[in-house]
Formats: sequence, structure tokens, C-alpha cells
Amino acid sequence: MGEKWRRYSAAFVVWYLRAATGINLLGAVWVSFGNDLKRHNAGDFFTPHLVAAGFTGALFVGVLAVTMRRRKRAAWILNVVMGLLVLALYTLVMVLFEELRAHAFNWLSLALSALFVAALFAGAGEFRSKGDRSNPKLATAVALVGLLVATAIATLLVTVTNHSPTEERSDFGGRLAYAVARLVFIAASDERYEGVAIPGWVDVLINVMAAVLLLLVLAAAFRSRRATAPMSAEDEERLRALLDKHGARDSLGYFATRRDKSVVWSPSGKAAVTYTVVGGVSLASADPIGDPEAWPGAIDAWLTEAGEHAWVPAVMGASEEAGTIYARHGLQALELGDEAIVETAEFTLEGRAMRTVRQAYNRVKRAGYEVRVRRHADIPPAEMAHIVERADAWRDGETERGFSMALGRLGDPSDGQCVMLECTDSQGELRAVLSFVPWGRDGLSLDLMRRDRDSENGLMEFMVLELIQRAKAEVGVAQISLNFAMFRSVFERGGRLGAGPVLRLWRAVLSFFSRWWQIESLYRANAKYRPVWEPRFILFAKSSELPRIGLASARAEGFLEVPALARRLGSGR
Repeated sequence: MGEKWRRYSAAFVVWYLRAATGINLLGAVWVSFGNDLKRHNAGDFFTPHLVAAGFTGALFVGVLAVTMRRRKRAAWILNVVMGLLVLALYTLVMVLFEELRAHAFNWLSLALSALFVAALFAGAGEFRSKGDRSNPKLATAVALVGLLVATAIATLLVTVTNHSPTEERSDFGGRLAYAVARLVFIAASDERYEGVAIPGWVDVLINVMAAVLLLLVLAAAFRSRRATAPMSAEDEERLRALLDKHGARDSLGYFATRRDKSVVWSPSGKAAVTYTVVGGVSLASADPIGDPEAWPGAIDAWLTEAGEHAWVPAVMGASEEAGTIYARHGLQALELGDEAIVETAEFTLEGRAMRTVRQAYNRVKRAGYEVRVRRHADIPPAEMAHIVERADAWRDGETERGFSMALGRLGDPSDGQCVMLECTDSQGELRAVLSFVPWGRDGLSLDLMRRDRDSENGLMEFMVLELIQRAKAEVGVAQISLNFAMFRSVFERGGRLGAGPVLRLWRAVLSFFSRWWQIESLYRANAKYRPVWEPRFILFAKSSELPRIGLASARAEGFLEVPALARRLGSGR
């Protein structure tokens, strides 16, 4: 019963803050209602705790509602301090002033404020999420520096736009006092400051600066703890041991050894979840590593850690088996796309369906291109250094993209079992490389594709076909995982006879965005190998968190960069 009431109390606190946010917004857009609230606070009435009128007040209370919903301890402490101060003030004025006790509305305000504080203490155990230890210092620095900069700008605006008569204009101290009052108290009026008469848009602009500064301070004060414990050498060794035993279960398992990921272990040590924290999202990739019977323990440990630090839990690219287990732990699943897997023993270039592929393959081969297939461990260091140098030169942009399906360390000595494909032209010049990571003992999973832009079209397809045909004999591989195709089922079913209007519309939208993100072309490029399609899923706790998860995954994959200030205030790595 105690735990049940604790949850109810925490929920009441959050809903109280949401209601206060709504009232504040209503007071900002409904002028007469907002004036009534202000008149109450200036006369014989007082409104419940945190209820006022204005966008800035709504912003402040709204941030408190969000942080309390995420169960952040720092937000709880702030609410307790403010709530106790307001409750003490309300109690004091009710005791001292008899005329205030005559108004029932004041008793209602006192009761609601007391109920809010009581709920805070009753639900204290629910607010356990830890913030970063540097948050108080960072918030103080942001507040001081931001206030200095905003004050300077506001004072300059007041000076430039002041249209009071020259002989009556205030001195610098008066203009500075007005600017600070407008920033800090939001509702300062130029009627109270002699010699200050400025346009309304200046007041609005100063208020906007105050709201932005408040938002930055709150973001710094309540940011989640950053992941400060990346994978250790011991963790990597333990993960590789699990991959030796269970690596054949998931084609993306080897990517768990990325050293910019963190790892959390099951109590038995037989399974692990690897993740990274980006923008307050704990982003796990693919399936847990290790014995499936120990997966629940690792998932519980990961979710517990996410809850302790107010991270949003999410999984990118989980298989159906892992998605089912994640769903038992309260996460929802959404199909993200399909992974293309080629069974080398069943593949053939013969037949009418493969005619176009076969012709392109023969054209590149006649042009004199050749492919060499070997394990990384068999490549001499000097040759590997040359391959890495060329691969870096061919990279599209400065950012190394990939997180859930990319290793990001081509040529590392620890990856000796990875397979390298080197394609040379008729002159023996290196023109393209492909690298695959191990998938169990008889599988490969695509890691990296790079080619010289001046090389023959279709070179990558030629290399993949060479690997498929030679894989069994030269590197003992029976299955190959190629690229991941997002929303493959939409493109496949949306073009069929009888597809519904919603599916056709969704396909049209994706086709439009494919002009920039190559969604459909990637599906077409995979489909030509006639692969087996394995669905992959995104797992999340709440649908409302999907936009945030999408931004976090885009950052993790290298498709989105954020400004330095946002990285500093955020909770990502």
C-alpha cells in the first residue's frame, strides 16, 4: 500500500504542475482572465502555488512538470524548497491578516498549496533520478553570464529606443535598473521609472531574452548525467567471449564491441546490453549479447540504470526475438525496416530474374576490375595502412557515420577475423574496399563500403557478387548480412495492386524524402540479390518520446550535428 500511495502522490505532483502550466498559458492568451489573476495576487486574494499568468511562468512550471515526470531528484528538491516557502508565507499572512481569512478563495489556495507540498513528501521515494554532479556549477555559470549578457543587450535597447524628452531622460543607472527589472521580474512597467519610455516591442524582446535565459538555466540545472564509463578493455574481452559462444544469434552482435559504447551486465554475467547516451536517451543497439536466458537480467539492469539517471530508454535495430523480450519489460515495438541476408549456398546469377544484375556484373568484369578477399589478420600492416588511408579519402564528409551497424575502427589489430574486399582496376590501382565483421563462425555482416567516385558504376555490386560466389570456398562463410532497408515493406506492398490509400500515401511520402536520404534506392540495391528479409524493430517506452529518440539516433549515427552549447547543456556523450 505504501508503494502504491507513493506512486499516486508522485503522479498528483506532476498533474498539479501540468494544470498550473495550463492555467498560466490561459492567463497569457486570455487577457481578462490573466488580469484577474494578477489582480488577485495584488489585492486581498492569492492564487495557489505556481499559478500565475504569462508565458514565462508557463515555461518555468512546464519544465518543472517535465523534469518531475522524469523523476529527477534535483527538481524535487527545488519544488520542496519553493513549496515550503510559499506555504509558510501563505500561512503567515492568513494568521496576521483577518481580512484575508474572510475569503474562501484564500483558504482554497492554502489547501491546494499544502496538498502539493504533502504530495511532494509522500512521493519522495519516487524521485530518485540523479543529475550530473556539475549541474549546480554549470547552472550558476549560465545564469550569471547569461544575465550579464542579457542585461547589456537590454540596457542598450532601452538607451537606443527611449523616446522620453531629452531633458527628462533617465541616466544610465535608471536605464540599467529598468532593464534588470524587466529581465528578472518580467512585468516591470516604464511608468514606474521616470525618464524611460520605450516601444512595446522592446519590452517583448527583453521578456523573450529572459525566457530563453530561464530555459537555459533550467536545462543546465536538470540535465541528466552523462555516460562517463565507456567500455573498458575487460568489458570488451568479456563481450568477445560471449560472442564466441552466442555470436551466431545476431548478425549485428559484433558491433557491440564499439569502444564508444557503455555496457551493463546481467547479475550472472552471462548477458549484456551495450548502449550510448545521446541527448538524455539511453540508446541500445540490436540484441543483448550472450545467453538469451540471461537477457532479462541484463535488460532489467539497463532499464534500472536509465531510470536512475532519467535517461529515456530506446533500442535500435532489435530482432524479433529480442524485441519480444524487451516488450515483456514494458517497451513498445515498432517495425523499423528489414535486414537483407544472403544465403551463399542458394544464391545464383542464373535465370531471367537475375539478367540485369548478371549483365552489370559482366560489364564491370570486362573492364578489368578484380577483387581480392582476405581476413584482416592476413593483410600486412603497410597494406592495411594504405587501405585505411584510401578509405578515409573516399569518405563522404568529415563525419564517420554509423553506430548500430558500423564498427568505426577500420584496421584495428583486434579485428583480425573481419574480412576485407579490395577491388583494383585494370592498372592494379585500388578503387574500392568493403569490410565485413564476423557473424558467428560462418557468417559476415557488412561494416564499411568505400569507393573512388571516379570508378566504374556498379563496382560495389560487383564486389558483393564476387564475395557471395567465393565466400564459402575462400573464407568459409555461408550467410552474409548486407545493408539495412528502412520501411522496406512499405515500398514492397505500396506498389502492389490493391494497396490501400494510406499505404500508397505513406509510400509516396517516403519516395519524396528518398531524394535526399536514399531510403528507396537502398531497398532496391539490396533487393537485387534476392535476399531473405529479417525485420528489425525500434523499442521505446512511450510514443511521446519517439521524436527525441529519433533525434538521438540521428546524432549517434552521425547524420545530425548539434552546436557546442547544446552539447554542453545536453546529456549526451
